Amino acid sequence: MSKIYGRFVCNYKNIAMYNSRLITSGLCGVLLTTLSACALPKQSLLTYWKEMRSKSAVTPLQTGVKYEVRKALATGVPFRPSAIKRYTFVLDDPRVPVMLAGTNLHRNSQMRVRTTAYTHDESDHIVYGVKNAIGTNLRFGSVRSAAADWSRFPVGTQFRIAGQPGVTYVVDDYGSALVGTGTIDLYKPSRTMMDTWGVRHVDIEVIKWGSYERSMELMRDRTKWRHVRAMMEGIEARLRTARTPTGRMPFTAAL
Repeated sequence: MSKIYGRFVCNYKNIAMYNSRLITSGLCGVLLTTLSACALPKQSLLTYWKEMRSKSAVTPLQTGVKYEVRKALATGVPFRPSAIKRYTFVLDDPRVPVMLAGTNLHRNSQMRVRTTAYTHDESDHIVYGVKNAIGTNLRFGSVRSAAADWSRFPVGTQFRIAGQPGVTYVVDDYGSALVGTGTIDLYKPSRTMMDTWGVRHVDIEVIKWGSYERSMELMRDRTKWRHVRAMMEGIEARLRTARTPTGRMPFTAAL
């Protein structure tokens, strides 16, 4: 009888231990299922945890990839999935702002340049009359118009010529013969004044550099002309070389 009782007690303990394991496994399964439903990634929590453990380092954000950000709830606030706010963003390649690049590209404010002269009734300018490339009238006075390659001297560049006190030149025009050169063409209101100036190498002081952004905006609808395309390509090439060299950079994203 004692042997039967002992076997009964032993079997009872085994059944109790087995049931305890079943209950524990069941609770773990329910917990994993519940947590998996609340996990941020669209996969089970266990799979996500294994993948995260297998990564030896944090994966940096990739450009062109859409990321989702979820705002956490404050401490003590009851958990409600509907209360969690979601934001998405895409990380773009770091770029130097066009106007900023324009100022960084030009470090010299004083230089010696080749200058020529033109007037509004020349054969290659008569179709435009007294209008410049930005649509306003050519100027001659204390402020005078000048034409140049806008990929070298962007529109709006202001400069003075040594020996001409009180006179400021503004680049508001361009010419096909100037593209690819460092020559600046100075506007003169008559052929006599144009011929008198001829070709001169002068020292200039740049008061203010113009805007590559504005230059590209003005030329965007004129790319059927080869010299305009050349200036656009020249500006783009300068901006590419002005971009920050390779290396780690801080990234920010607007939500």
